[in-house]
Amino acid sequence: MLRHYITVTLRNLLKHKLISAINLFGLTMGLTCCLLILAYILHETSYDRTPPTASRIYRVTRNFYDPSGATTLELSAVAPVIGPLLQSDFPQIEKMAIILSGGSMVTRYEDKILTQDSLAFADGSFLDLFGVRVLSGDARTALQEPRTIMLEQRTARKYFGTADPLNKEVKLDGNLLCKVTGVYQGLPENSHLHPAMLISYPTLKDPLLYGEEAMRTSWSSNSFHTYLQLPAGYDAAQLEAQFPAFLDRHMPQPKRATDFVQPSKMTSLQLQRLTDVHLTSHRADELEANGDITRVYIFSIIALFVLLIACINYMNLSTARAALRAKEVGVRKVIGARRSEIILQFLGESVLITVLATVLAVGCALLALPWLSRLAGTALHPELLLRGPVLAALLALPLVVGVLSGLYPALYMSSFQPQQILKGFLKNSGGLTFRRALVVVQFVVSIGLLVGTAIVMLQVRYLQQTPLGYNREQLLTMTYPPALTPQYEAFRQALQQQPSVLNAGRSSRIPTGRLLDASDAAAVIGDSLRPTAASIKFVSIDDQFLPTYGIKLAAGRNFSPAFPTDTTGFILNASAVRMVGWSSPAAAVGQAFRYGGVMGRVVGVVEDFHFESLHQPIVPLVMFLSTVTSRSSYNLLTVKIAGANVPAALSHLESTWKQFLPEQPFGYTFLDESYNRLYQAEQRQSTLFALFAGIAIFIACLGLFGLSAFAITQRVKEIGIRKVLGASTSAIVVLLSGDFLKLVGVAALLALPLSWYLMHRWLQDFAYRIAMPWWVFPLAGLAAVLIALVTIVSQTVSVARANPVKSLRTE
Repeated sequence: MLRHYITVTLRNLLKHKLISAINLFGLTMGLTCCLLILAYILHETSYDRTPPTASRIYRVTRNFYDPSGATTLELSAVAPVIGPLLQSDFPQIEKMAIILSGGSMVTRYEDKILTQDSLAFADGSFLDLFGVRVLSGDARTALQEPRTIMLEQRTARKYFGTADPLNKEVKLDGNLLCKVTGVYQGLPENSHLHPAMLISYPTLKDPLLYGEEAMRTSWSSNSFHTYLQLPAGYDAAQLEAQFPAFLDRHMPQPKRATDFVQPSKMTSLQLQRLTDVHLTSHRADELEANGDITRVYIFSIIALFVLLIACINYMNLSTARAALRAKEVGVRKVIGARRSEIILQFLGESVLITVLATVLAVGCALLALPWLSRLAGTALHPELLLRGPVLAALLALPLVVGVLSGLYPALYMSSFQPQQILKGFLKNSGGLTFRRALVVVQFVVSIGLLVGTAIVMLQVRYLQQTPLGYNREQLLTMTYPPALTPQYEAFRQALQQQPSVLNAGRSSRIPTGRLLDASDAAAVIGDSLRPTAASIKFVSIDDQFLPTYGIKLAAGRNFSPAFPTDTTGFILNASAVRMVGWSSPAAAVGQAFRYGGVMGRVVGVVEDFHFESLHQPIVPLVMFLSTVTSRSSYNLLTVKIAGANVPAALSHLESTWKQFLPEQPFGYTFLDESYNRLYQAEQRQSTLFALFAGIAIFIACLGLFGLSAFAITQRVKEIGIRKVLGASTSAIVVLLSGDFLKLVGVAALLALPLSWYLMHRWLQDFAYRIAMPWWVFPLAGLAAVLIALVTIVSQTVSVARANPVKSLRTE
């Protein structure tokens, strides 16, 4: 019996080649999209699951609040004192590990001088907690002593080749001589941190780095990523509920203006599950850029929609050709076939097609994975689709998809009454109504994806073209080494001897970064010095920073060496002026202002500019000079070059750098590259949106093509009679196209309000966003109608022009 069913199935597939090909191709494309998106989702959700106790590890994070209780800063790291105190106070904490990102340092081994990225300070507890595999050296003692380091396997090869690196010495940052005590295997790609070199945590006790007293008592310097392991089955919320009392018990009582406040009113600690970090954490000072759970949800929905459209195609085309197989069903019933047997036959056909489509889809997905990896900026490996659970799902997929897409056609066609079929009385109205509903669903999804693609593209373009309040073109940024400070003026003058180098300025942070530094502020309002209502972020700059970036003054002046009192002067942005309560930028100039314990005066006010990404609102900002007794040091150098002769400018910059800093490797980044990286995720999302929207509407039109082709073949004689009676080709085209275009129009009416709501929600993630463009919605509907029209007309014109004699000669 089974052999007979397979034989009949193959005969029907070969007999109706067009419909079979459309079904197979549509299902293959839909399943390929699903598998590609599945690989992406599996990769994104696999982060930080390799540590043996990953489900029990939590990261301690910290929030800060202003006097009104509003959150001013959300940090992924905490102060150095917090981890040891937590472990001391709460015996339920089984293990604790701290890692401090060291950023990049100049490293030297023999004659090799390199800038080493991804350095971190850690101890053996980090190796234990994260299950780091140590390849050489003793994991228990390798990071116990000061001035010892462990190298990631690839880093060790970079410095020592195939030689044994143990006990060799590497000089860090010019004066820190460290002994190599171990080599470890790098953390997997799906981890939220990837240190290339681990410096022993006790090294931080060196007064030149941090100092033992500061590590023991400091509640600031929130750069220490702290991880806790809790007992199995323990509710982390119970521990988190004790954090406010912990802060009030240990943290020195901070002072705001003249009043002391409870520490827990100004700051708080939270526990964040390790496995949630990559997809749900977007806090300041993350160790690496994280993913986004919203993006995972969006692409999961897209995958289901694309597969749904492909399944709808199958249902539509199967029920549409019911009339062609009606007599087959009638004869089978007359000779004794039960309804269940007929249902099994049609489901078998559906499953067989789905099996073929799945095999093809797996091959296509494996071939397309490298391309999707480049497009998504994520390493997607074939192994993701070859795991046991995934393979089991792939084996079950043909059955599930085959039954879902074939169940309605099987039930519908097996319900035919043999006496009516064999007499030629077959009513197909129910199937027609259902097919129309399915076409509407297909195009609702397709139009929604078109609208989503357009909105994402417009928002990305807005992010790239919005005036920032400064000029980001032809700006180079580089790390500013402290060794350059004594000879900086000579260095800057040497740079400007080349006409292509226009200016250079120093700062503690640069635009495209985050504003993480803040301190208490107070201003003279009327006759009294009053604390500000909210915190004000700060950046230390030199007198050339504003002209280098082209930041415009709204009132007052820039810093100048001609004014010695500028060492206690301040430049505010317009937002800070409004927040303090001064009536205008001009009114703020000359006013007394206290920041971080330093009393001075406002010398200038700049117009608001976007220091951070457009995801963040412009916040109050104060800028001041960094001097020997400064409140913040310079970390970065920005050089403005002329666009006419970039190679000459770069060559001169490099030679000048090597002249003044022969021990320091030369390296730079263009600021506009850093700016574009801020919106890389949105750009990739836009590209993938467009890709999958195109595939969805193509599959929908493929089904529409098959459906309209079948409908036309059923009306060939009607068309012939109409032509004989004088109908024009255009009238017949309109007649044949009208029914389908009405369905697309209904789909547009349903899709547009739904897509408006969803995209409006998506835009709320941006502090600066486009106004929802009304024209996108009718344009998407019109595009869907035109695509459908081209699909249908491509067939109807040839039929409408056919000689009616050929279709009527048998009558």
